[in-house]
Amino acid sequence: MVIKIISVGKLKEKYFREAFGEYEKRLSAFCRLECDEIEQEKLPDDPSEKEIKKALETEADKILQKIPAGSFVIPLCIEGKQRTSEVFSDLIAKKSAEGINTFVFVIGGSFGLSDRVKSAGDIKLSMSEMTFPHRLAKIMLAEQIYRAFAIINNRKYHK
Repeated sequence: MVIKIISVGKLKEKYFREAFGEYEKRLSAFCRLECDEIEQEKLPDDPSEKEIKKALETEADKILQKIPAGSFVIPLCIEGKQRTSEVFSDLIAKKSAEGINTFVFVIGGSFGLSDRVKSAGDIKLSMSEMTFPHRLAKIMLAEQIYRAFAIINNRKYHK
């Protein structure tokens, strides 16, 4: 199984890279984890709606090119549905049983994702009603993916 995370922005800080690296290592027992980091479009300090929309569309072009055909696509966005860890693991298990072997998660930058990316998703996922920086969201997502595999494989980690 392939889990691909496409994120806008990079994990620059060492502590974020180390935290994410820990889950990369743990996930290697269950899947092949691929990460594509898209550079966030540069915007002025106080961008207009038009400037934001243009930046999101440019990012969308780059994101959509990186999604393999036949993947189950899950953009993370505020319009998405929140799921418990158990329901999330059940989704991965059910889709895997249906023959899906590539899951693509998409994390936007500080202005989110374009509607084109959201509509390309098979489902939309929200991690919380709270707002998190995309760097932290990437680590939280990796942890939840690892937790899902732990649940699927009856590992003690989830308890």
